[in-house]
Amino acid sequence: MHILMLNNEFPPLGGGTGTVNRAILLRLAEVPGLSLDLVTAALGRRPEQAQFAERVRIFKVPVSNQNLHHSSNRELLTYAALALPAALRLHRATPYDLVFAWSAVPAGGVALALRRLTGLPYLVRVCGPDIPGFEQRYGPLYPVLTPVIKAIWHGASRLVAKCQGEAAMMLAVQPGLPIELVPNGVELEAFTPAPITDGGPLRLLCVARLIERKGQHHLIAAVRRLLVEGHAVQLELVGEGDARQANEALARRLGVAAQVTFAGYVPREQIAAHYAAAHVFVLPSYNEGMSVATLEAMAAGLPTVVTRTGGAEELVAEGVTGHIIPWADVDALTAHLRRFATNRALARQMGAAARVRAHSFTWEVATARYVALFHELVPLDRS
Repeated sequence: MHILMLNNEFPPLGGGTGTVNRAILLRLAEVPGLSLDLVTAALGRRPEQAQFAERVRIFKVPVSNQNLHHSSNRELLTYAALALPAALRLHRATPYDLVFAWSAVPAGGVALALRRLTGLPYLVRVCGPDIPGFEQRYGPLYPVLTPVIKAIWHGASRLVAKCQGEAAMMLAVQPGLPIELVPNGVELEAFTPAPITDGGPLRLLCVARLIERKGQHHLIAAVRRLLVEGHAVQLELVGEGDARQANEALARRLGVAAQVTFAGYVPREQIAAHYAAAHVFVLPSYNEGMSVATLEAMAAGLPTVVTRTGGAEELVAEGVTGHIIPWADVDALTAHLRRFATNRALARQMGAAARVRAHSFTWEVATARYVALFHELVPLDRS
């Protein structure tokens, strides 16, 4: 079976979707009978080609992204405009059986065009911001994009969501959609359980893009409250984004700049050390699909405090592995962090339970589900 993958982001470009794509692609490369091409974006101004594995090739179209961690509207449109002719050339050379789009926008739009031009079936793994209402900063664009997104969803042979919350949001936009659930995974052996010690300040960690939706400003406010109460606390923010300057200014204004470290972008091969150095993981997002960072924190044996959003209840067992709070509820966030500051044994207990729970989420299980979907769409006598 010959599969074309479409994704405008792939490490080092982009965030969680690219990370998941790479994890799945590594495992699909080991599946007998599969060959795959990925068309993604190049950082520079020239097209690139790489051999990812024996039967996996990567083709990069020159989008010239200005930001390693976030694509502008222009860059998304440029990817779509360049990916379609590149995909058509590849299909003419060695015909594909199936297209796997890693988002509705822009990859799904390219997949829909390919279906209309060639008849190729396609699968869409929905990315959170694809869902109208998911991303606050895209609010003005959703009225324009929603008809396009609906057309992409309806043209797909299969739609994949990562969690029940994400599927529910899709159904609110378009009732009756058939949606497959394929949760994210984590490479458990890549993370060493964090030694949550009794001494020193409580070390908080947030791994996420620095954008308003991720809610780091609420976490900084909670740190301020804890310090005023006399608790020693340190916060490390791993990630980059357009809200970095605003968050740095907030930390200075609240008098906690010495307690908040902006670590910036951390390469994948170094991220485990940051989890191992923490005591508690916090992700106070307005919306998530299924957070890979939360799964990594669980694998590292950290208690997690997250907001009630997509995937939270599938991942976090309330009061057992961590806590789930409402968006923007700084009071609840501070209360839970206060307990961990005064009771490290509780943090160790919840962290151990979180690591056990992480065993239920593996990339191997996710990959097997995708392979099953491929075979549903492309019968063996055609592959």
